Amino acid sequence: MKRIAVSGNIASGKTTVQKILEKQGYKVLDTDDVSRDILTVNNKTLYDAFKDYDVFENGEFSRYKVAQLIFSDEPARLLIASIMHPQIAEVIKKFFEENKSEELLFVGIPLLFEAKMENLFDKIIFVYTDDDIRLERLLKRNSYTLEHAKARINSQMPQDEKVKLSDYLVNNNGNLSGLEGQVAKLIEQIR
Repeated sequence: MKRIAVSGNIASGKTTVQKILEKQGYKVLDTDDVSRDILTVNNKTLYDAFKDYDVFENGEFSRYKVAQLIFSDEPARLLIASIMHPQIAEVIKKFFEENKSEELLFVGIPLLFEAKMENLFDKIIFVYTDDDIRLERLLKRNSYTLEHAKARINSQMPQDEKVKLSDYLVNNNGNLSGLEGQVAKLIEQIR
């Protein structure tokens, strides 16, 4: 079994790469979904850490309010990461254990390097997209203000640094068919 991370900064197209892999029959764990699940379950540690912040609606975490907080408050971002990243790592390990008979297992993990989880994987794929394209996608897809979109982009480690730490690079500046072709070639290399 090869454990492969699929990473990429916000609006790079890593979710599209994950969907291509799933369409080809591979098992893919999306840590964005895991993060959402962690926020929606009764998580006492998170609740206690953030009970004094304005991040709740009807007694539950508001993903919107949490996002606003972590992209504007560095100590809050570090606090939530210190609580959530170990929980995400445990879910990843369980995914590997439950699927150990698979030849290739993929985990979509945007904050791979920031969370220092590289050691969980045998190989790392990084989805790279030019910053101006990512900014345009964020503005269109999420209806963010320019300021908020730039804050999200700037909150992550620069792409160039992540490229150097990755085993494989997927360039997503083009179209979907080009991306699918790159993923197909990549699978052959990884096998």
